[in-house]
Amino acid sequence: MKTKRLEPDGTDKRLIMELRKDCRRSYRQLASALGMSPAAIMERMKWLEEKGYIQKYAVIPDWEKLGYEFVAAVQISMSHGAALLEVQKQIAKLPGVAAVYDITGQYDSMAILKCKSRQELSTLVKRILNLPKVEKTNTSMVLNVIKEVSEFSGV
Repeated sequence: MKTKRLEPDGTDKRLIMELRKDCRRSYRQLASALGMSPAAIMERMKWLEEKGYIQKYAVIPDWEKLGYEFVAAVQISMSHGAALLEVQKQIAKLPGVAAVYDITGQYDSMAILKCKSRQELSTLVKRILNLPKVEKTNTSMVLNVIKEVSEFSGV
C-alpha cells in the first residue's frame, strides 16, 4: 500500500465490513479473513483511522434486553429564526435521546428516543417541548425494530 490513495478502495471496504462483524478480532484474524498479512491490515486500519473513515470502535448493546422497550421518533418544529443547531444540541444532551437529525419538510428536526417506561418517554417528550424555541412536536411510537442504524452496511 505504498501508493497514495485519496479514498478507500475495495479492500478497505471489505476490511470495514469485517470490522463491523466483530471489531474485537486480532490483526491476524482479520488478515486471514481478507487473505492479507497482519502488517498490511495494521497499515490499512491506521490509514482509515487517520483519514476519518473509521471514527471509533464501539459496543452495540441490545437496548431492548437492557429495558429500553419504548422507542419513539419525535418530529420537532422550532420558531422561525431560532438557532436550530443550538436547540438540537440541547436536545441531544437529554438522557434518553439516541439520535437527533436536522431534516427537511414540515418539521425542522427529528429525535429518536429510547426509554424504559411510558412515563419516562412522556417526561422526555415534554422536556423537549418545553425547551425555548420549540413550538410543537409530533411523536410516533415504534412498534417493531426491523433494522437499526448500527446494522447499516453501506460500504
